[in-house]
Amino acid sequence: MQRYFVGITGASGHRYAEALVRALLAEGQGVDLCVTTSGAKVLRHELGLEAARLAELLPTWLGTEAARAVRVFPPEAVEAPASSGTALLCGTILCPCSMGTLARVAAGFSSNLVERAADVALKEGRTLLLVPRETPLSAIHLENMLKLARLGAIVLPASPGFYHHPRSVEDLVAHVVGKILDRLGIARVGALRWTGEMEPPAEPGTEQNGGAR
Repeated sequence: MQRYFVGITGASGHRYAEALVRALLAEGQGVDLCVTTSGAKVLRHELGLEAARLAELLPTWLGTEAARAVRVFPPEAVEAPASSGTALLCGTILCPCSMGTLARVAAGFSSNLVERAADVALKEGRTLLLVPRETPLSAIHLENMLKLARLGAIVLPASPGFYHHPRSVEDLVAHVVGKILDRLGIARVGALRWTGEMEPPAEPGTEQNGGAR
């Protein structure tokens, strides 16, 4: 089993994080999960989950079998595997990534486990993928993103497309999560792929034969 670190910060967009964790588990990946202090407040507001009880809530949230592949760490757990390059994690994903977290990672300042995991990924030359969900972006935000991109990080904003004719919020979330899995090199069963064909959306209840595949 490959294992990824998923850091959830104080930015809005925790439905992306939930869908990402579920998708990683569905593809047979292990997940080390950490929610920052600010992220815990947003997690409660957007998903109704208490970060302090996340470990015991996993079987209910994700299912008993899937929960076995998840390890939950508090933000102050500097002794967690992700704090060391010897842990050999496959990659680190900050989803959603707040501008404060992004700035600290860009500056090499680690105030918690999430930022330390990102710092380790950079120094070890491993995959670091950031999913910012902020708008509009200031020059400071853009400069920090550019700096991280030049250092090898993947900056993947939570900006879903519409060419696949989404019919629900879940479809929009799935589009972004699919892009994340693509950049991680994780094959997805039933992934929608663009074929170059432009067709109108299918009528509800009918089969969509063209467009994105």
